[in-house]
Amino acid sequence: MGTTDGSTTTVVMTEGTRYSEEISQAVTLFSQQIWCWGQDIERSEGNWLMECGFEYIPAPEDDEYAANHYELSLPNDQRIVLRGFGVFFGDARHGGIYLPRYEFMPMFTPLSTLDRPLFSADDLPPLARPNEDQRPGCVAMLRDALAWIIEYERTVVDRLGLEYRERTLLTWDNGERTVIPADAIVPSWEALAEKAERFVA
Repeated sequence: MGTTDGSTTTVVMTEGTRYSEEISQAVTLFSQQIWCWGQDIERSEGNWLMECGFEYIPAPEDDEYAANHYELSLPNDQRIVLRGFGVFFGDARHGGIYLPRYEFMPMFTPLSTLDRPLFSADDLPPLARPNEDQRPGCVAMLRDALAWIIEYERTVVDRLGLEYRERTLLTWDNGERTVIPADAIVPSWEALAEKAERFVA
């Protein structure tokens, strides 16, 4: 209810500010995570994504802007594709979502499987913000995608050690970026997953 002292406006602005901060924190965590996946690929002991079962499709040699496609098939007819510019998550029950690296607001496609390798952002299918009917499925897919990331990072620590992830972050810390410490990565993702529906506009 509005009041003459403008308190309603203040509440709206405060909520908007809180939401902007949540988006900013999610983007920071997500961007760092994508960096970590890149380092896991280049791991001196071997490509960790391939050890985890990812399918690898090399990018065309004649396209200097393309990069390799990494896709993992998951139970329940789900799949995840990791790229430097974002993540695609598909579920046969709901369609698919694409999470842009620097936005962290899921875009929807009715396709649960990409019709071509994701060598670049140009290979993405048509995407749109989910409507009200599509929103529950998008929330479910985002939660499942975040649950997969959490389990992935737990496995990294269990199999490769916390020290490995700490080393991964050494070159990410350039003195300008916000760095989430290695031992805070899983708790940070868990906290974000608890409010996943807030990111599905």
